[in-house]
Amino acid sequence: MPSVEDRIRELEARERAERAMGGEKAIEKQHKEGKLTARERIELLFDPGSFTELDLFVRHRCTQFGMDKTDIPADGVVTGHGRIDGRRVFAYAQDFTARAGTMAEMQSKKICKVMDLALKTGAPFVGLADSGGARIQEGVDALSGYGQIFYRNSLASGVIPQLSGIMGPTAGGAVYSPAMTDFVFMVKNVSYMFITGPEVIKSVTGEEVSFEALGGAMAHCQKSGCAHFACEDDRDCLHKIRTLLSYLPSNNLSEPPRLESGDDPARAVPELDRVIPDDPRAGYDMRAVIRAIADQNDFFEPHELYAPNILVGFIRLDGYPVGVIANQPQVMAGCLDVNASDKATRFIRFCDAFNIPLLTLTDVPGYLPGTDQEWAGIIRHGAKLLWCYSEATVPKVTLITRKAYGGAYLAMCSSDLGADCVMAWPTAEIAVMGAEGASRIIFRKEIESAADRAAKFQEKVTEYQKAFYHPYLAASRGFLSAVIAPRDSRARIVEAFEMLRQKRELRPTRKHGNIPM
Repeated sequence: MPSVEDRIRELEARERAERAMGGEKAIEKQHKEGKLTARERIELLFDPGSFTELDLFVRHRCTQFGMDKTDIPADGVVTGHGRIDGRRVFAYAQDFTARAGTMAEMQSKKICKVMDLALKTGAPFVGLADSGGARIQEGVDALSGYGQIFYRNSLASGVIPQLSGIMGPTAGGAVYSPAMTDFVFMVKNVSYMFITGPEVIKSVTGEEVSFEALGGAMAHCQKSGCAHFACEDDRDCLHKIRTLLSYLPSNNLSEPPRLESGDDPARAVPELDRVIPDDPRAGYDMRAVIRAIADQNDFFEPHELYAPNILVGFIRLDGYPVGVIANQPQVMAGCLDVNASDKATRFIRFCDAFNIPLLTLTDVPGYLPGTDQEWAGIIRHGAKLLWCYSEATVPKVTLITRKAYGGAYLAMCSSDLGADCVMAWPTAEIAVMGAEGASRIIFRKEIESAADRAAKFQEKVTEYQKAFYHPYLAASRGFLSAVIAPRDSRARIVEAFEMLRQKRELRPTRKHGNIPM
């Protein structure tokens, strides 16, 4: 009969064997490909010494195709919980060194267990994907594993933050779980996502494309919008995940964490007095406005490369996290289009789900015209923006810096869509449309009957501009809470959110609305 000491030594030996993953050669290969191992990633993600692993000794049950003789340490995935900046977080990291981290029955059970625990305890969940896909030898058991994870992604949505790090290959059914989470991080040159790979595409369509061009980090961050962050390497990816979590509450019943910034909430921002160009057609960088207003000029921006005509991201004001949505006049004059509407909609709904107040910075001449946009469904996509602002019950503050025309003015969180406080700079222009288009409609007969049509047209354009190219008409109707000097923007916005901190807003009971998708 083995002694207690013998049993403890056996335990320690078994633990060492499991933690050796796929062995030295497989680990060396992982490193040569520029990737960290699953366990190295976990160590970097969590506060030092805080991670507790669960289900280390789980084994697969497949006996077909020689699998009864195949050993896969921890069934190719590390699962558990730890602390990030002192707060509890659950996570899994697929181990590519162990049978390519393939998804199978028992691997999915391990992942589902930590997802269930995260949901029960109200803690964020992070998935680090690096897998060769479904374990083919297990057939429908592997497919069932994906389905069970998808189901939990749906249950957890809007209840706990879910973040996905794509650290290696993720293809076929494996891509849907990241797509159902809140934010997706990809690593340049080593990670990719796609439904069908280059070989399948070539065989079906004849099109030749590389892995990176088809589903790499830049493809999804810039073209498809399926990923939010393109990271330089594994370390950068894990650092960005930790940074994002610092802005987020642990769950939908918690408030976002406040961090003392040491930045005076009443700080004047005199450089904003010089931001708006004298030429109304000239652009300027709205990021500079956001950073000037934010604590320590810090702006954490998802989807930086996708739909660049609109900006979304997180700042802190007096230490409190705030979600920012802003038109970018440097790109397409800040017009709203299909992709910008989708980008902003998803971000607004995320912030509203997790009690993060919304700051909207408006400089928008309208929705982007053109047959491409109309046929792509700009009506439906644009309606999402109206919908989600109207639906959001968190504190909503809007600042109009320059143009705010027509339906786009409404869509950028006007008072009519439930903004709690709308302010404007003296440079704000709030009108149904631009002066030239409006003049052609309103003054058509006068212009056509004039001896000098061009001069009359310019005269009427000037008349329209004097009537509407200022914020005071809107202010006189109560659509603006205040017209403020740009230099006072930070102080007035901080003050507005402070006033709204205890805001409560009830809506009619319903299962859910039917958002235009």
